[in-house]
Amino acid sequence: MSEMSPLVTALVLGSALLHAGWNAIIKGSRDVMLDTAVVAAGAGVLALPLIAYLPLPARASWPYLGASAAIHIAYFSTLVAAYRLGDLGHAYPLMRGTAPLLVALFGVALLDEHPSAAMWLGILLISAGILSLGLLQRGRAQRGATLWALANAAIIASYTLVDGAGARLSGAPASYVAWLFWLQGLLFVALVALLRRRAALDYAARSWPRGLAGGVCLISAYGIVLWAMTQAPVAAVAALRETSVIFAALLGRLFLKESFGWQRLIAACAVALGVAALRY
Repeated sequence: MSEMSPLVTALVLGSALLHAGWNAIIKGSRDVMLDTAVVAAGAGVLALPLIAYLPLPARASWPYLGASAAIHIAYFSTLVAAYRLGDLGHAYPLMRGTAPLLVALFGVALLDEHPSAAMWLGILLISAGILSLGLLQRGRAQRGATLWALANAAIIASYTLVDGAGARLSGAPASYVAWLFWLQGLLFVALVALLRRRAALDYAARSWPRGLAGGVCLISAYGIVLWAMTQAPVAAVAALRETSVIFAALLGRLFLKESFGWQRLIAACAVALGVAALRY
């Protein structure tokens, strides 16, 4: 697997748009932890029919499935912490922009993947463009949010590598995705229910439509990515998926009337060049 086909490229870009969508849902939340739990629950509920219909993933992938479900609890927890302390425009690019570099570096060591020079250039350009969106938010960055965002990036890199290997071993990436979202949703909702109890039930009763909408985006976005990882190098897929930051900026401009200054334009150009480089 040395290159990305046009189909894989298009689907991963669609996944990035869906990912930006569920983060936009959480961005407008009154309570980040409870809204994250509702979205995770929505994805878990949507996964149940798939679990009933699809065959079990191959036994060799089960340890990866369990490890990923546990890692995703840490992912959701650090996501909540970063968004509580800082702004989406600062925390999100740091989380998503750092992860592809880590995936590329560890993918070489752990998955014996060797991206081409053009792919390395694409990964670096995409990461630089995305990181600049976070680092150039002058006067808005908070140290705590930065630290949580970087911790989240390391967690993203961890579950990306685990799931990249697990999906390949599963023999059925769609089934692997369904079981993953059911397990992680169950675990995270149980944790939040333990911490927040009655507030969690009341919030879920009021916000279940948001949860289902976010769950559709969440499960579809990651399902596409895991399938793509069975068709192309994990590092290249991970880098391309992080164009979600650009989609988030565009959605903010179109629907939330947020600014899109020259710094974001330069960052968008860097990402576009990186996407082009991944095709060679």
